[in-house]
Amino acid sequence: MAFAAVYPLYVQKAERKGRTKAEVDEIIEWLTGFGPADLQRHLDAQTTFPAFFDDADLNPDASLITGVICGVRVEEIDDPFMRKVRYLDKLVDELARGKAMEKILRH
Repeated sequence: MAFAAVYPLYVQKAERKGRTKAEVDEIIEWLTGFGPADLQRHLDAQTTFPAFFDDADLNPDASLITGVICGVRVEEIDDPFMRKVRYLDKLVDELARGKAMEKILRH
């Protein structure tokens, strides 16, 4: 599945709850290291999720992301790729739930 297919859903989820695309992009940059140009490159290229995360420089604080997403505890996911996907899901979920950015970004 292409990251570009899911990205608009992340943005829509955030916007429905009064958050912004810029905040979604900030979360993605914090987690992956992708600035605006890199993110757009992946969107334009229809990069698959595995390739997207293979290219990412995962934030060293990503392991601080804990909790339940889709009924599964993020910190208990064995598959490294799926854990990265769920990290992103969890961060977007926290944004949509109104959590402050400094807490979402584990500052």
